[in-house]
Amino acid sequence: MYERLQKYLARAGIDSRRRCEKLIIQGYVRINHSVITKLGTKVDPQKDIIEVKGKLVKFIEKKKYTYILLNKPKGFLTSLHDPYNRPTILELLKDINKRVYPVGRLDFNSEGLLLLTDDGELTYALTHPSKEIEKTYIIKVKGNPSLEKLKLLSKGIILKNGYKILPCKIYLLKITNGNAILKIKLKEGKKRQIRKMGKYIGHSVLELRRVQIGPIYLKGVKPGEYRYLNRQEINSLKKLLYN
Repeated sequence: MYERLQKYLARAGIDSRRRCEKLIIQGYVRINHSVITKLGTKVDPQKDIIEVKGKLVKFIEKKKYTYILLNKPKGFLTSLHDPYNRPTILELLKDINKRVYPVGRLDFNSEGLLLLTDDGELTYALTHPSKEIEKTYIIKVKGNPSLEKLKLLSKGIILKNGYKILPCKIYLLKITNGNAILKIKLKEGKKRQIRKMGKYIGHSVLELRRVQIGPIYLKGVKPGEYRYLNRQEINSLKKLLYN
């Protein structure tokens, strides 16, 4: 089966796809003893002789990957281990017999949709800023921020030390007990970004729950529980690789 050269090299463990593209452009890759410098060249790993810097790249059988949707509750780290022995998401995945890794993060006091997989290429696509994968959050903030403040955030802001937050979509859903419930859609995922946004306008975040990543929705899974993604969901994520 034919696939793009840089994709195969990345899958074979040579380097990241971006670095593999550089290797091709720089003339370090040969197919059937001929130097290839054109990106997008397709190869059949079972038939073609592929070399990088004079070393043969052997065909690697396609691995069967695992894709998991976890509804992370509060009070768990998005990590597989912690030097301070705090609870981690690994405790919620004790019956998973494969080593899977979180795609992105949710902080200790945040909850909701977290994807985990051992598919490194898909993880790269979902977390790289250039892909601009939209993520949706439902949050509760202290007090009732004015529409002017929400509009300010939606246009993008620059915090201290040049910490830049790109434009986003913000919707006021309702007011409950004097506090606002907001829906926020982001195309980036900087550390504690939403909490910093709330602090910037003087309305601290009281609760934060992620409900969607790209085409995947959080539904039918209770906090602390998980399920495997179905084939349709996996295919919808893999389409993002080619955007």
